[in-house]
Amino acid sequence: MPLTTPRRAALRTVAVTACLPYLCLKAAWIGGSHLGIPEHSGLRDHSSGMAAANIASILLDSCVIALALLLTRPWGLRVKTWLLALPMWVATGLLAPVMTGYPLQLLLHACGSAAGPAAPGSAPFLDTWVFAVVYAGFIVQGLALGTLFTLYARDRWGHLLRGRTGELPSSGAAPRTAAVVTAVLSLLPAAAHLVWATGSGRGLTPALAAGRTTDDYALEAVFAVFALVGAAGALMTAFGLGRSLPLRLPLALAWLGSGATACWGGWLWLSALLVADRTADGPTATMGLTYAVQMVTGTLIVVMGIRFFAERAHQVGRTP
Repeated sequence: MPLTTPRRAALRTVAVTACLPYLCLKAAWIGGSHLGIPEHSGLRDHSSGMAAANIASILLDSCVIALALLLTRPWGLRVKTWLLALPMWVATGLLAPVMTGYPLQLLLHACGSAAGPAAPGSAPFLDTWVFAVVYAGFIVQGLALGTLFTLYARDRWGHLLRGRTGELPSSGAAPRTAAVVTAVLSLLPAAAHLVWATGSGRGLTPALAAGRTTDDYALEAVFAVFALVGAAGALMTAFGLGRSLPLRLPLALAWLGSGATACWGGWLWLSALLVADRTADGPTATMGLTYAVQMVTGTLIVVMGIRFFAERAHQVGRTP
């Protein structure tokens, strides 16, 4: 299983290079620079909360570099499954909505939307060029890292991913019940984000309701879709739905949907707490419940996935 091919080395270089603009900007802001921050932006407030958020952002994006190395070096095959899968799931979950939401925002803008691209989950406190540089970098990171992980997973766990959905043995009552419960719970955040995507401010703080743009509506729609995608993947795997489909499809849906739903639920919750720290305009009960259920449903899908792969490894007679 060669991980050091020229193709993978090139992808690693692309992923690492794409991290640099974001890391440099965050480091500059921590150091007191106002590069890309307009004169009256709230981001000029050097509170402890903002500093902590910038440091956390640097750590998260630095994980992309670590993952790129792990996926392309021989020692990466010796890393325990959970030690790779967990940070990769988080990276996928955080990058996937950006990779879909930002191009959608650009498309709406090109079609005549009055609002320019906005940062996912936040007010437009930055110069437009910052969004273009940072989110273009995120998209490149996601494409390069996703390709590397796909190649790595094929090499290491390909025996668990072969076959079709209809060839799976009966999963039993417990996994099916868990899948149904998760799907029902997923309807709450999906419905909330769909309502907010239509322009409704119901359940939002007055500041958020008044300051949203078309870009925010597009991102809310993306969050709703990912919540439904994760639930669909869980149901397809548990019930063997779409019997002629490759097994990789429902597993990929569950992976993408659960990661995006859980990780952005957590990130939005933390962001709302930071807003409360700066403006005393904290999250409403509806927002808190929506983000909490996102984290719960995403986690439930991950737990079901762990059980699925453990049973799958037993069936094929090899360990994951």
